Amino acid sequence: MAAPRLYAGLMSGTSLDGVDAVLLELGPRPGPGAPASAAEQAMHPLGHVQLPMPGPLREEFAALHHAGPDELHRAQLAGIELSRLYAQALEQLLRQAGVRAADVAAVGAHGQTVRHRPERGYTLQLGAPAWLAEHCGITVVADFRSRDVAAGGQGAPLVPAFHRAVFGRDGADLAVLNLGGIANLSLLYADGRVLGFDCGPANALLDLWAQRHLGCDFDAGGAWAEGGELLPELLRRLLDDDYFRAAAPKSTGREYFDAAWLERRLQGFEAAEARDVQATLAQMVAASVAADLRGHMPRAGELLVCGGGAGNLDLLRRLRGLLPGCELLDTRSRGLEPQQVEAAAFAWLAARTLDGLPGNLPAVTGARGPRVLGAIYPA
Repeated sequence: MAAPRLYAGLMSGTSLDGVDAVLLELGPRPGPGAPASAAEQAMHPLGHVQLPMPGPLREEFAALHHAGPDELHRAQLAGIELSRLYAQALEQLLRQAGVRAADVAAVGAHGQTVRHRPERGYTLQLGAPAWLAEHCGITVVADFRSRDVAAGGQGAPLVPAFHRAVFGRDGADLAVLNLGGIANLSLLYADGRVLGFDCGPANALLDLWAQRHLGCDFDAGGAWAEGGELLPELLRRLLDDDYFRAAAPKSTGREYFDAAWLERRLQGFEAAEARDVQATLAQMVAASVAADLRGHMPRAGELLVCGGGAGNLDLLRRLRGLLPGCELLDTRSRGLEPQQVEAAAFAWLAARTLDGLPGNLPAVTGARGPRVLGAIYPA
């Protein structure tokens, strides 16, 4: 019998809080005529490492979301620094799991998104995959999103295909919510259909406001927001944005929902308590997700939550209040820690690339058809 295969995934998301590295064991490559799901059914996480993103690098990535001086040079240097952090996380991951680099088939390295403009035909994830392959001695798969964009798609979200493979259940409508810098939903229908899209901002604005007024990276557990009062008029203004009304396929990022977006909507609320603004931002996140779930999957009986926001107890409480009859669980209940899911998805996507299998879902991204994703940098 063919041996299992090992793949690693590296992810640094729109929250800019750190890097997650996950090691996956996948079943043997499916033979001719065998369903691709055969390998997916044998997926096992073997390890997870999380490293914080250094403050200067986080600030540089935030700045690179917008035009600035000497940005091409700065972007390349930032990409190399991110790959150094990736390499550290990967080294720790392999040491923790007792695995040699030579035993890993490939690393799926997402890179750091700094511009996402599919309507203009491009999306940009910074990183240095050639540097990573050279220094780690492992084949690297990167630039997953560009091929889907070239095929007319949004290039995002890509994780719904992975969610279907690992969380989907026959005969039940099930949704998966990733609460990262941006909130995105995967809708796994009982009949096998899959939809997915970005709902709007999540941790990106919550963290921004907490950093500005608490002097810390984020509002731990949502405790600060929980003690605030809702500002109904501000909530209405926050939700009065064309993006929330746009039809899927759709995707967004920090270059749209940024500090300037928030400042425009806060005009006239200068005297508001900062804690009340945080509570209202949290309600905006919950309301946008709940509206999308009710609108696209009204009979969803279960919502699985992953990403850094899965630890925001206040946000989960708000979601439960808006989604009666829908059970909220985190993905730990399905065998995968919430903070591991996205990195695991890019390990899985790297395996799809090397197997010559498509990684996108056209119904999700709007691409003209299934495409094999990613660029391969051999060891």
